[in-house]
Amino acid sequence: MPETKSLPSQRIRGVLAPVVTPFQADLSPDRERFIAHCQWLLSQNCGLAVFGTNSEANSMSAKERMTLLDALGAAGIDRSRMMPGTGCCSITETVELTEHAVKHSCAGVLMLPPFYYKNVSEEGLYRYFSEVVQRVGDTRLKIYLYHIPPVAIVGVTPKLVERLLKAYPDAIAGMKDSSGDWNNTKTFLDAFAVRAGRAASGFDVFVGSESYLLANMRNGGAGTISATANVNPAAIHKLYWCSVRCLSGSRSVASAPDLDLEDQQSKLNVVRDVFSNWKFPSMIAALKQAIAIGRNDPEWTRLRPPLVELTTEQAELLAAELKAIGFAMPGLATDSAS
Repeated sequence: MPETKSLPSQRIRGVLAPVVTPFQADLSPDRERFIAHCQWLLSQNCGLAVFGTNSEANSMSAKERMTLLDALGAAGIDRSRMMPGTGCCSITETVELTEHAVKHSCAGVLMLPPFYYKNVSEEGLYRYFSEVVQRVGDTRLKIYLYHIPPVAIVGVTPKLVERLLKAYPDAIAGMKDSSGDWNNTKTFLDAFAVRAGRAASGFDVFVGSESYLLANMRNGGAGTISATANVNPAAIHKLYWCSVRCLSGSRSVASAPDLDLEDQQSKLNVVRDVFSNWKFPSMIAALKQAIAIGRNDPEWTRLRPPLVELTTEQAELLAAELKAIGFAMPGLATDSAS
């Protein structure tokens, strides 16, 4: 079993980005650009949920993911701010990726359910996650279950969480709800979330879109793991931090108009709406195009098939919409990887 001296001292919370993965002309991962983007995100108070949906993780091999995680470690990236995605259809690959993340002393892992077979039973999902926990067999393991039914179809239910928490209370740390259904998130929050002022352990619920960040924080949530944190991390973190300040004080979030929490949330929603425009082939393509604009680096626009980049017309539309809302990416170097 790996040594535990590098165990993170506290649970990861706040704002995390499912870090988009840059690719070279031969479609291999671009380490230098990847590291530079992670460094910028950290400088904007944003954690790193590398190898998530918007990372094109399921277009990458387990070896490629592990090699990139090694590169982040070698570059001195803060591992306590990392939550790599490790969930695969194959138990053996999930275990391999998870063990690798634990060995790197990452704060946790974000784990998709096995998503190929549909209409699987709760018992089957329970056995899958149970098998992973037992095979990894490391007390440092912190699993954040990844609920994204629009993509995976296979989902996470409150009853499944209840069973896993009962069996593995130290390993099952929380979840990311990317259902897009606030009522679903609220169900998990009401059942499992640790409220402000109580112990800093339990089951942490992250929303998959910053559009629900304020609501999540008002109901005991842990933050957000959001695609648009790749391009708007500072503003999302500002709302998170202002919410935390209110919750830790004598006033509730709802009674703090001086912090303009609702206004901050509205501004985040405007940015989110631009990147989720149905006129773009994917949010991932739009995010990469925005980074290419911000860094003045067209190499950032490349995606792995079957995903495709924005057309010239779509890129111009995105640039125009971002300009119209006064969007900027402060602190983004234009020569770090060129």
